[in-house]
Amino acid sequence: MFARLKFLARLLYWPLKPLVQCKIVATNTQTGTSDQPLFYITKVSSATDLATLMRVCRQLGLPAPDDEVQLGHVRLPRTLYLENPKTLSGHQHPSTALQIGQQMLQAHLDPAQNAQLIPVSINWGRAPGKEASVKAIIGEQAAPNWLQKLFIVLISGRHTLVQFSNPLSLREMTTKYGTSEDTAHKLLRLARFQFYRQQLAATGPRQPDRGALFNALLGSASVRQAIEEEAAQKQIPPTAARQEALLLLEEIAADQRESTVRVGDRFLRWLFSKLYTGIQIRNNEQVRDLAQRGHEIVYLPCHRSHMDYLLLSYVIYQQGLASPHIAAGINLNFWPIGKLFRRGGAFFIRRSFSGNKLYSTVFREYLTQLFRKGYAVKYYSEGGRSRTGRLLQPKTGMLAMTIQAMLRGIDRPVTIVPVYLGYEHVMEVGTYLRELKGLNKTKESAFGILKAATKLRNYGFGFVNFGEPLSVNQYLQQQVPDWKSAIDPLEPAKPEWLNPLVADLAHQVMLRINQSAAVNSVNLLATCLLSAPQQVMPEQQLLTQMSLYRRLLQQVPYHPNVSFADGEVSDWLRHAQRLQKVQIDQDNFGALVRFAPHDQVLMSYYRSNISHLFMIPAILATALLRQQSTATQLLQLCQQLQPLLEQELFLQPQHLQNYVEGILLFLQQEKLIYVEQAGAEYHLSLQSCAQLELLATLADGMLQRHAMVLQLIADSEPMERDELEQKAHQLALRLLTLHGLDAPEFHDKKLFVTLINALKDQGYLHVDAEHKLRPAARFSALEAAVYQLLPATVSASIRQIGASAAS
Repeated sequence: MFARLKFLARLLYWPLKPLVQCKIVATNTQTGTSDQPLFYITKVSSATDLATLMRVCRQLGLPAPDDEVQLGHVRLPRTLYLENPKTLSGHQHPSTALQIGQQMLQAHLDPAQNAQLIPVSINWGRAPGKEASVKAIIGEQAAPNWLQKLFIVLISGRHTLVQFSNPLSLREMTTKYGTSEDTAHKLLRLARFQFYRQQLAATGPRQPDRGALFNALLGSASVRQAIEEEAAQKQIPPTAARQEALLLLEEIAADQRESTVRVGDRFLRWLFSKLYTGIQIRNNEQVRDLAQRGHEIVYLPCHRSHMDYLLLSYVIYQQGLASPHIAAGINLNFWPIGKLFRRGGAFFIRRSFSGNKLYSTVFREYLTQLFRKGYAVKYYSEGGRSRTGRLLQPKTGMLAMTIQAMLRGIDRPVTIVPVYLGYEHVMEVGTYLRELKGLNKTKESAFGILKAATKLRNYGFGFVNFGEPLSVNQYLQQQVPDWKSAIDPLEPAKPEWLNPLVADLAHQVMLRINQSAAVNSVNLLATCLLSAPQQVMPEQQLLTQMSLYRRLLQQVPYHPNVSFADGEVSDWLRHAQRLQKVQIDQDNFGALVRFAPHDQVLMSYYRSNISHLFMIPAILATALLRQQSTATQLLQLCQQLQPLLEQELFLQPQHLQNYVEGILLFLQQEKLIYVEQAGAEYHLSLQSCAQLELLATLADGMLQRHAMVLQLIADSEPMERDELEQKAHQLALRLLTLHGLDAPEFHDKKLFVTLINALKDQGYLHVDAEHKLRPAARFSALEAAVYQLLPATVSASIRQIGASAAS
């Protein structure tokens, strides 16, 4: 049987080449060769499948699947099949997989044997399928006959997905379960279950008829009640209110089409090959494992660019996972982009639900249905794109609705996957500073897209780092052990614990996004050059500083998920030069590196992408330069400031004390500081001042903002929060003028809002009976600590302007 199959597969090997194009998903464990015998198991005995597997294995450098393997005293085919294809008459012969599987297990009675069995899933096409479709009759048969397989190859051959699972150790199976027929059955069941999970993860659930879905949503108890209330409030007939709800569903709901996703994938592959030098992806295997284990996945990426919508969806699809449904702002629902996005899986959301109960109810019910049916969902917890490069404070509305959907009863585990998206060039960055300065946001339009398309060029690398997943079920169990008692399958429950829990959950997600930051050539260059006087440095000094920073981040990691671009720092500099981010001039003394004139201010955006990685080291460097300090005093300073930094920068090292001690040890090893005896004050090395001053500069903006707010509170009469926010922002703009600064974050009023909230939450401020902010007992110690870290000129300016504002 295997000899005949092998003959047909080799016969079809070359004729199939123009008809079959494969996307291969393989873990690192399948690359290279193994000393132990290697076997494959697939779903169906098919010459077409075997020929495809032969080509893929040759590409990956794996053993040929059409070989036979000597295992102990028996010679077995390398590839097993769970079932045989049906004949044209519909008859199906039993597979020999059970007998071969038992022979393989019995061969492991010899302790020297340890063969590996790799399940390989070959999916012809990625369509989830619909009822009464042609593919339901032809393309989705579990074991199609040769005629059906011919149509499958012709229709879906160029969209084939080949997935390799982690190897199963037959030695472990034998040791744990023995070599009986029951063990062989168990082995085949494991493979069959793995194939099912892989296919579901790759295609997603079957797509319902759109009209039937709308009728089901309109017939739900919560929507019917909202329709009745809408009719009573507006004094209109219930049929008119129902029609209004239907129009809202048309506005909101996605209309995902597999053909659009497939064409979009091919278009984006071409587009990204033109726009980016490459796309670097990290920690993706854990997401695939979650999907294949049946988790409901909610992707929560940071939001830096409109390109985020396309890049993350493309990467997810390329990883062999179903394309998610995407929450997109209603501003993107314009012709023709809106229709394309909708067919690509986008559902549209208004900026505000306030005062429109019918809309909020319809939207919540639609989101609940997505979760119940098992669709992966993606939304941006920040609510909008970051204009400064830092993470924004999260909006909790969508996350609250996700928890409420769970309280309606979802029988699958829900897992949030934070995603860090990074770029070496953000297309919209030129508009961000203008918007922060008060100019109106440019409205999206088809003309705007065409105009942007004329400016496309090489944007360097894109970075997609999947963060540490967060199980919502486990989180709820830890925070609210009796949360399941609030489950109501009919109504969206809103228990008292919901809002504070959602706020904390959103904060945890943002922390995990920042824990997965990507350090690259542009943001590290921006970190170095923006600290230099006149933003220019000799090339060798720049490379030395970049190397110092990279060693710091690698030897004292903020978090293991932080990633680094490939190559040496000298390669990073040349790469940035090719991207026209820096220019290198020569004079009689050597090369000077500076930013291109039009990029000098904008580069602070990229520095802000990784500013949290350097903030604690920068504060330590500042303290070492400004005052003599012991390790204990430096740790106390960091412990005092870290809660405020966490609110503003989502900065939370895994263990602050170990982190601080590691940084100080690193600075000693680099001979930048030294200590004569344990517990004594640190001293600076003569050659260290320049490098430490550059490092310390990275904390200047944050410390100056803190000092502005603290000075206003100390010198002024108690004021309401809005007034304090306004005065702090005005003070920042004055400081920019006096000291020749033009940092985008100083124009961002939200940073002052965040800081004032953090001061209140940490007990440095309290609200009196008149709703005005007053300093608390701990306030003076914080004010003194911050001012000790400021340069004398800046400190004097802040005090003088603060006193003027108070008077």
